[in-house]
Amino acid sequence: MLRALRWYDAISINIYFMGLTTLSQTMTPLVIPLLVQQFVGEEKQGAYYGTIRLWTLMVALLVQALMGLLSDHSTLRWGRRRPFIFVGTLANLVIIIAIGLSAGLNGMSGYWFLFAMLILLMVASNTAQAGAQGLIPDLVPRNLQGRYSGVKALFEVPIPLILMAFAIGRLIAAGNYWAGLIVAMVVLTITMTITMLAPEKRFTGVKQALDFQPFVRLLLMTAVFSSIILIMGEIVGRVGDQIQQFDRTSLLLIMGAMGLLAMTIAIAIGVWLSIRISLGEAAKKNTSYSWWVINRLAFFVGSTNLASFAVFFLQGRLGLEKEQAAGPASQLIMLVGIFILLLAIPSGWLSDKFGPKTLVIVSGIFASLGTFILIISPTLPFMYIGGIIVGVATGLFYTSNWALGTGLVPQGEAGRYLGISNLAGAGAGAVGAYIGGPIADFFTVKFPEFPGLGYVLLYSVYGFLFVLSILAVSRVKPNDLSALSAAH
Repeated sequence: MLRALRWYDAISINIYFMGLTTLSQTMTPLVIPLLVQQFVGEEKQGAYYGTIRLWTLMVALLVQALMGLLSDHSTLRWGRRRPFIFVGTLANLVIIIAIGLSAGLNGMSGYWFLFAMLILLMVASNTAQAGAQGLIPDLVPRNLQGRYSGVKALFEVPIPLILMAFAIGRLIAAGNYWAGLIVAMVVLTITMTITMLAPEKRFTGVKQALDFQPFVRLLLMTAVFSSIILIMGEIVGRVGDQIQQFDRTSLLLIMGAMGLLAMTIAIAIGVWLSIRISLGEAAKKNTSYSWWVINRLAFFVGSTNLASFAVFFLQGRLGLEKEQAAGPASQLIMLVGIFILLLAIPSGWLSDKFGPKTLVIVSGIFASLGTFILIISPTLPFMYIGGIIVGVATGLFYTSNWALGTGLVPQGEAGRYLGISNLAGAGAGAVGAYIGGPIADFFTVKFPEFPGLGYVLLYSVYGFLFVLSILAVSRVKPNDLSALSAAH
């Protein structure tokens, strides 16, 4: 039997998310882009970085679902979740050391070693994350889960982003990879140790039989979605090969349009097929739900990849050399994160007052405006303004989009429906980086006299995807849910 919760349990139950976010924000926008650039050069960095993003995110999606399922049925002595957190963290520490050692490698051997280590890192991190995500549902009464989730948000967003910007980002900007990685490792270890104090006991209830059917559906969805992304990436590459002789303006227009079209197709068809696989005929009765997921994925493709390519974008636009871009990139990401947090609660009130659909539309408008400012800004301070506007938009979007989605799912089936939205989180990085990276490389090779041109084009595509998210949410009709409920 669990003891009564105490004030400090809110820390032990949630603090591990600080370690996970510190690690991910150290790796994804800072360490990995710079190492990829070191191994393959500036002319191929976008494509090879996109390949890493595609496969690591798809692995993360599957591992997190599988480990969540296994931890649900765990009867281990330490409890359901803590063994997964402990083992995942130990594995993470070993893999991070291996990634640090990869900085001494060169060429494609270094790249493929990094690729392998990052796949293993996703396995380890998502093993631990799957356990951590089960602590609040397991240990916290329903009437307290809101405030515990608020503490989770505090540990998950602003604290690690501030730490990354003012400590890790500066260390990496100075060329000291090891110091940055050690800070991330120390944070991960401390947060894991505190999490081991969470008041979790061994599960002694009736053990349910493992049902792998949901995981098999997710596996099929992931395979289909990945195939669509691969096909779209191949098409964009072939178009680029056929138009090499065109002038710069024509190339910008054609490749920009192709990139936007390919990402749009990947988003729309990927979502449609994924929902059909998961929901079957029920998907036809609630088309607004499909449009909601498309809106969510289109927005996240833009917001996620603005951060992912920040180092490369700043290098090209401001003439920064390699690691020098890490500091400004981390500060830009920190500003976005802070405004996401600041707007989380007010956006809930605004969503109730004006309606979530209206607020989602406003989010898309603000995000596209912020991206435009980022593109045209001649100096870093103006870029910070663009980043703040994107942060405001994303903060508004997180709450209002989720509020809209929860109103579009049939009562009693929220877990089944909202679980599909995980595809938007993982798919965003895969779509935007795998399809977009080679487009940026195309212009790096073709027009070396215009550094950063490809990333300016890529950011423009992401800006248009915010507009696409507005078009998608405009198709959402609340009466679809009432019709579906009547059918049930």
